[in-house]
Order: sequence, then C-alpha cells, then structure tokens
Amino acid sequence: MSKQIELVECPRDAMQGWDRMIPTEEKVSYLNALLKVGFDVLDCGSFVSPKAIPQMADTKDVIPQLDMTTTKSKLLTIIANTRGANDAVQYDEVTYLGFPFSISETFQLRNTNKTIAESLAQVEEIQSLCVNNNKELVVYISMGFGNPYGDDYNAEVAIKWVGELAKLGIKTIAMADTVGVAQPENIKYIYDHLIPEFKGVSIGAHFHSTIDTWEEKIQAAYDSGCVRYDSAMKGIGGCPMAKDDLVGNIATEHIVHWCDQQGIDLDINREAFAEALQMAARVFVH
Repeated sequence: MSKQIELVECPRDAMQGWDRMIPTEEKVSYLNALLKVGFDVLDCGSFVSPKAIPQMADTKDVIPQLDMTTTKSKLLTIIANTRGANDAVQYDEVTYLGFPFSISETFQLRNTNKTIAESLAQVEEIQSLCVNNNKELVVYISMGFGNPYGDDYNAEVAIKWVGELAKLGIKTIAMADTVGVAQPENIKYIYDHLIPEFKGVSIGAHFHSTIDTWEEKIQAAYDSGCVRYDSAMKGIGGCPMAKDDLVGNIATEHIVHWCDQQGIDLDINREAFAEALQMAARVFVH
C-alpha cells in the first residue's frame, strides 16, 4: 500500500527572486488557479522586509483576494521575525506561518540578520504567538543537508536541532536543501533517524535540485518515510539570500508524474492542475 503524501505548492518561493515584478492582480489570478488544484498547502506569500524581498511587498493585498471557499488547500506565509509573525496572524485565511531556521550560522545571518541563538529565541516567541492566534508554526531547517560556507555540518547537527525545535512544541518541520547539496545517502540517514524518533512531528522535505537529481532525492526521502514535499510549478524558485547560481525548486509536475508511476493516489483536480501549469508559463516570463 503506497503511503499518502502531502503536496506543498510554493509559488511564493518561485516568485520571490523573479526579476520581473509580477503585478498584484496577476499573482491573485495565479494563486486562485492553484487553489482550484487542491494542494494540501499553498505557500502564497511572505511578511518580510520589502527591501529584502520587494516581490512580496504586496502579500497583504493578495491574501484578502484569494478564493478560499471551494478549496481544501491551507495557506502558508513565510515570516522572518516576530514583527512579520504579528502581521501574518491577523489574517484568518492563513493557517501556517513558515520560519526559516538555518543551522548554518553564516546563512542565518545573511537570511534573517540574526544568529542561530537569536533565531531560536524568535522561534519561541513566534510559537507562542501562533498558539495564541490558532495558527501553526512550520520551521524550515535551512542548510539542512550541508552548506557552501564552510560552517560545521554533519547529519547529527541537523538531527539535534530538530530535537530542540520539537521541545518547543513545533509539529511540522521541513528539512530544506537550500543549495541543492543533498545526496541520497545523507537524505536516507537523516530521515531514517528523524521519522522514527519524532513520531508526533511531521518531517517534510523542501529540496532544491538540478534537473537530473530531483528523482533520487524524492525517492530516498520517500523510502525513509517522508510524506510531505514542497515543490513549485516548472521548478522555478529558490532563495535569493543563498547564492547566485542556486538550483531551483523541484518541479511539481515531476512529483505528480513520479506519484503516478509509484501508484500513489493524489487528491488533486487534474484539469485545474493542467490549467495552472499553463498559467505558470505565462506568469514566469522575463
């Protein structure tokens, strides 16, 4: 019996570093098309500094225009500090707040201008805010499979931090391959250790990948019990705070095809999926 998987579609990740400023109404149309597909979660925007990520400055205007009446998808927005979390919890439409927690000191400073220790204190504050506002905090362990900065890394470091976050009551953690360095052996080792140990925590995967390595990453994680995957239509996106030649997201259409090959039943609207994929080709033009 194939395990049911959760699909997290990440148009925010695709849009945030795009060089063309996408008009608000175009974002709304695209996101509403994605909502019709019925992904489990839609990563729809972020409440971060508009100076850092100007493409996402209109998230506050986008969310109220999203049609949540006929979708099973739940909305996720990314935040980088308590101030952003305070903004995000004001929206009834938003279920999840996503926080990037890097286990690379260099990258955490680059991404949120805070040390790992300072970021852990932020996670505590944001978790409290989420609990008080009926939201759920999703923590992304960025650089979860290694980093290009020379910071100390091994799988035990990643596993240790999952334990620290679980102690704070975090129920969903995604291991993020921020710069596309994850190898199947490392993926297998990490999920083989995390999933049995943290049974009350959903341990997902946010892989960035080249076109020729995505399948081995998904397969390794799935074989080790991972059932929650982030992806983006056409494989567009990545973190503009990482490095310039960053590889992209895994393409959602690849994961859907892979699931079909594996005999994994996906509860999505295939017609709406095809329409959204066509729309993505129009949205993501230079």
